Amino acid sequence: MRNTVQLPDDISRRIDSLVESGRYGGTEDVLREGVRLVEEKATIEAAKLDALRDAAGAGFADLDQGRFTDVPLDKLSDHVARIGRDAIQHARARTRGDG
Repeated sequence: MRNTVQLPDDISRRIDSLVESGRYGGTEDVLREGVRLVEEKATIEAAKLDALRDAAGAGFADLDQGRFTDVPLDKLSDHVARIGRDAIQHARARTRGDG
């Protein structure tokens, strides 16, 4: 079963340009790549959302267990900056294989 889709002129011109560049063999190839990219983006966004949910769950569990640091508002910026620096150092150590 083949679907027929009416594309706006600007999108049709973009597709034609991509095909004419030789990068794609035809309109179907461009559209297939577009669908693949949309699916890939959706997968990445779902993974990010899962990671945020996991992090929130861990954070709430820590709060429930009393595992937190009470930071005065005037020190919050410095505290967050330190956490960021520590995270960068940890990430660098992991990429070097140190940690």
